[in-house]
Amino acid sequence: MYTAKNERYDTMKYNRCGKSGLLLPAVSLGLWHNFGDNDNFENMKQMCFTAFDNGITHFDLANNYGPKPGAAESNLGKILESDLKNYRDELIISTKAGYDMWPGPYGDFGSRKYLIASLDQSLKRLGLEYVDIFYHHRMDPETPLEETMETLAQIVRSGKALYVGISNYDGPTLEKAYAILDELHVPFIINQNKYSIFDRTIEKNGLKEKSKELGKGIISFSPLAQGLLTNKYLNGIPEDSRIRRDGRFLNESALTEEKLKQIKALNEIAERRGQTLAEMALAWILKDGYVTSVLIGASRPSQILDNIKAIENTSFTDEELKEIDSFSI
Repeated sequence: MYTAKNERYDTMKYNRCGKSGLLLPAVSLGLWHNFGDNDNFENMKQMCFTAFDNGITHFDLANNYGPKPGAAESNLGKILESDLKNYRDELIISTKAGYDMWPGPYGDFGSRKYLIASLDQSLKRLGLEYVDIFYHHRMDPETPLEETMETLAQIVRSGKALYVGISNYDGPTLEKAYAILDELHVPFIINQNKYSIFDRTIEKNGLKEKSKELGKGIISFSPLAQGLLTNKYLNGIPEDSRIRRDGRFLNESALTEEKLKQIKALNEIAERRGQTLAEMALAWILKDGYVTSVLIGASRPSQILDNIKAIENTSFTDEELKEIDSFSI
């Protein structure tokens, strides 16, 4: 039976999520990859233990994480039952619904029918009575925004989620969603969006500034650009890399000669800072206080330990920031 380290809270930094009462670790563990039915269960357990032993209290999922869809929730549910149930009140468990989950017209997007059914399924897989944060995973072009937001309100009132968030929304839609949820007195506290040195979308569409203005937190996924912002590809494409294993989210066409030059230049900046490229990339996201937490993925416990080092130095000089911009925009 797993016993957590007594010193697990000694070094992790915790940031307030917008204007809410909730604190999130600066680094959170995402279960998007490597928690499916095809992955090693003992390795999953060790990654969860390593994360929690080092102050990562937040585990992030979605209904469709696998493969197969739902597998990541089921596997975490087994780990919670066997080893982490005594620490439930120290954990933040989040999940989402919005992408395709089952056949027919009620299996994706943002209808009341889909969201409530999906969360009920997620809770069964996780073996939990509630999740701490429930997200709508993507904007729905057909369902009225009022219906989706009212469903999030109903979910909180039912006790199935403590807080709600939205993911992959743009700034204008965020503002409309906020107005509805505020009127309904819903604890909407966080946005989850892709953000990295190589992906500045939330800066360009205004979501980063709008979230700050509205008092909402941001948690960034893909902060290492699917591994491009690591030292993995500095000398070519390794055979065991994600590009080789699974080309759905990152394929060889992304690693152009120009991109490789950028990666090498960024790596040189990181070395001057005494950091790895991955550490610098995570620190860069946390540098200005707009982002509450960065979501890391990992394939082994050692990667989690390496990524946590990013919180040791999140300060950048103006010259460093300009140089980073010059090799990334």
